[in-house]
Amino acid sequence: MSGERGPADPTDLPDSVAVETASPDDRLGVLRVLDAAMLETDSEGVAAAIDGGDALVARFKRTDAVVGALVATRPEPDRLHVDAVAVRRARRGRGIGSALVAAAVRRAERDAGVGLVTAEFDPKLEGFYAGLDFEAVPATDSDEPGRLRGRRRVSEDRDRENPDERGD
Repeated sequence: MSGERGPADPTDLPDSVAVETASPDDRLGVLRVLDAAMLETDSEGVAAAIDGGDALVARFKRTDAVVGALVATRPEPDRLHVDAVAVRRARRGRGIGSALVAAAVRRAERDAGVGLVTAEFDPKLEGFYAGLDFEAVPATDSDEPGRLRGRRRVSEDRDRENPDERGD
């Protein structure tokens, strides 16, 4: 996902790829994609995200292979944190990473308890997250100097989409 920019709408994905909730059978595929991207993850955290419905996969339809993965955590009840997102090198630049993050945001929008989606990332990915409407600020408390922290409020999006449910 090295600066990849692409469509945030999964309908703009190649016809050969689908984004869906990861199942326990996807655990090894998710770990392989994250490992290939050299992201630090632990298998227990991935398993917990899958069990909690907070992991997504991009799947090559013809072979069922996992070609992209997103793992989210819930550090606070009202916040969904994108902990890791990666796409196999051969599939990058096709909007798969964008579609994974956009799908996580849409899920957060449907969850009345979640008001914020966050991510911590390398500055070279600022354009990627900005294209998905994340605001970026320096992550001053990060273990890795120079990292950015992105945030996107979802409650406002939910209000725009469902004006009759606000009670105005």
